[in-house]
Amino acid sequence: MYKLVFDEDWSKYFNKLDNLIKERTAKKIKKIIEFPQKRHLKKSANYFVDEIGQSRIIYRIFEQQKEVRFYFIGNHKEYEKWYKSFF
Repeated sequence: MYKLVFDEDWSKYFNKLDNLIKERTAKKIKKIIEFPQKRHLKKSANYFVDEIGQSRIIYRIFEQQKEVRFYFIGNHKEYEKWYKSFF
């Protein structure tokens, strides 16, 4: 199992969600830290993306530290904005 770490901006995105999506996000995070390898954000990127309904969650795996760091959660429109500002 991997250690759970949140980026400093995570709470800004997470706090915008309604309670139902927050609950679903918590469940998804538990699954991710057990089995973190999912779909890559970009072919050459070390980031992964997973879906929670209409929302997207972005995270990165650090194998040596055995940790999963979460960066972003938001709807598809917010995801595209985050993605464009990041890459």
